[in-house]
Formats: sequence, C-alpha cells, structure tokens
Amino acid sequence: MYAVIESGSKQYRVEPGMVVEVDRLSANPGEEVVFDRVLLASDGRDVSIGTPVVDGARVTGEVVGQHRSRKIVVFKYKPKQRYRVRGSQRRAVTRVRITGVSV
Repeated sequence: MYAVIESGSKQYRVEPGMVVEVDRLSANPGEEVVFDRVLLASDGRDVSIGTPVVDGARVTGEVVGQHRSRKIVVFKYKPKQRYRVRGSQRRAVTRVRITGVSV
C-alpha cells in the first residue's frame, strides 16, 4: 500500500512504516496526525487517483520529533559589478512516521 499526500504545498509518496519530513506541524512528539489531502492511493492492485483528492482516503502518522533541517547557503553574485550577497536558510520540519494508509 502506498499513497501520495499533500502537506505544506508539497507532495510526498508514503508507505506504512516510512518516516517523512514535512513542513512544521503544530503537534507534539507522540501525537497522531491525519493527512486528509490524499492525491493518489493504492492498495497493491487498484490505484485510485483523486480529482483533486481521493474521497474517503486517509493517511495517519505519529509525530517522531520537531527540528530544523540543515542550513542551506544562498550566494548571489554579479560579475564585474561588486555585488555579492550571502544568505542562509534553515527549514523548520516535523518528522512523521506513517502508521496507516486507508483507501
């Protein structure tokens, strides 16, 4: 079984037992989260494709932890202009262990 879910304007292909990092959710470690925006669901034989979501499909997961991702350095540069800008960014993410996919 697998599904494609949408969380934080991003899409993830998930299976039971898998750990995914999604944009920060307001949930504490150990709590259960439910993803209702299931775009595609498969039970091994049949594939259900939503328009835009699959009716009645849900993906449940357990929050493993909250943290911040690795730092990404952004460097802008224009040759011969003396223009150099350095910036960085760290995303706030939530780790979720997928516990079930129901079609």
